[in-house]
Amino acid sequence: MPAPLDGVTILDLTHVLAGPFCASTLADLGARVIKLERPGIGDDTRAFPPFLQGESGYFAALNAGKQSIALDLKSVPDRAIFDRLVGRADVVLENYRPGVMERLGYGWEALHARHPRLIYGAVSGFGHTGPEAGKPAYDMVVQARGGVMSITGEEGGPPVRVGASIGDIVAGMYLAQGVLAALYAREKTGLGAKIDIAMLDAQIAIQEHSLAITAATGHPPGPTGARHPTITPFSTYRAADGFFVIAAGNDALFAKLCSALALPLADDPRFATNAARCENVHLLKRLIEAVTLEHPAAHWIAVLEEAGVPTGRVQTMREAMADPQVLARNMVVPVAPAPGGAAFTAAGNPIKMSTLPDIHSRGPAPRLDGDRAAILHWLDAPDP
Repeated sequence: MPAPLDGVTILDLTHVLAGPFCASTLADLGARVIKLERPGIGDDTRAFPPFLQGESGYFAALNAGKQSIALDLKSVPDRAIFDRLVGRADVVLENYRPGVMERLGYGWEALHARHPRLIYGAVSGFGHTGPEAGKPAYDMVVQARGGVMSITGEEGGPPVRVGASIGDIVAGMYLAQGVLAALYAREKTGLGAKIDIAMLDAQIAIQEHSLAITAATGHPPGPTGARHPTITPFSTYRAADGFFVIAAGNDALFAKLCSALALPLADDPRFATNAARCENVHLLKRLIEAVTLEHPAAHWIAVLEEAGVPTGRVQTMREAMADPQVLARNMVVPVAPAPGGAAFTAAGNPIKMSTLPDIHSRGPAPRLDGDRAAILHWLDAPDP
């Protein structure tokens, strides 16, 4: 059975994270991704640690299974190759600052006039409109500007960046959604579309509780550590040997938690409703931990799971990568080594579809310009 995006060709001019993450998602759905890189240098992440046999594991995790061709879009011969590639492509992805592609003669308006069916996906720090459209940005900048860092960390502590690069990754997710919507619309209209994703926009869009609290009360929330600001108990708790989490998201689950921990609190007016529990969150945590500190986390996880209360261990990435549930879902897969190259590990495809075979490994990460001959041969072949 063909994958959903079989036959879709994507020219990926992006580098580092947001754009490559989008392109990797689309590749998992069956698209062919041709990565265009700078001659002699390539994607910046080729120089990012960790390294195995001189190759970047970071680059491999994001670009496994893609093809690479090195092109200088200021060079006449390379521009000729790019023009031919655009003529065969369905989607062009770029993450330059707004205006760069226009100066090269490859902005949306120019490409759309020549190739009306082409889909143009752009991701940048602040988008292609607005007073700060031309400013550069990295993940940390948009986490800061978008308010995410103001709610991350411990109460009373300094602002903290989220450990995963959500400024880039979430923007890449939204770009992938936009591309899929544009491909669907093209089936009905015959026309491509421009998708303009701003990393800052994406940070605003994901803050469901922070935005709601601020809009309703006029007071922005601050950091609350691991706990949820509007649901209690919903946090980390100490056991005899470390931390685990409890997520009792409604009154029924709180009653089950109280029964499992032998705490007579379900009918206590201070804790009988979620609003009351939020008002008394610190007291409730002390009462819960007075019990949970008596035994290891594994004991309490078993007790709470038996009672039907959502819970889990706080795992390191090493532990998460060995988690039986993660492995059963093929979410940690090997990256096939290029000839003579290193073997890497990457995340699997989280999109599980009945019409899409799950991946058990990824193809090799491309060597810089390593697929030039194959790509040029494809260009010379007749259009099917």
